[in-house]
Amino acid sequence: MRVILVGGPADRDRLRAQMNGSMTVVAEFPTIAAARRSDLDVDAMLIAADTVHAEALDDDDSLDEPLTPREIQVLELLAEGLPNKTIAARLGISDQTVKFHVASISGKLGAANRTDAVRRAVRRGLISL
Repeated sequence: MRVILVGGPADRDRLRAQMNGSMTVVAEFPTIAAARRSDLDVDAMLIAADTVHAEALDDDDSLDEPLTPREIQVLELLAEGLPNKTIAARLGISDQTVKFHVASISGKLGAANRTDAVRRAVRRGLISL
């Protein structure tokens, strides 16, 4: 899985350590907008920031990148409060793949965490509860 890391240097270092080499980091950027402008071919954008700082990373209010059909499926199951392993079993994918989808969803919606992603998706009319 090819990913972009977004966040401050310390946050990116922390996330890279947590990944344990499970993903290939293609590039790193300080903001979501800078990552989007790069137009790199990657599978996911991982936001390496805590909840307090995540909104500061989005220096571009246009979060109009559409979610893929699979991301919508994952988001709907997130809204049910299901953990990654259960989502993975329901969709027939690995829990690591679910984790990547959640990271991509969060990046596209500018969400700080799973709950925030669901909240933002409901507000945008992407899913209903």
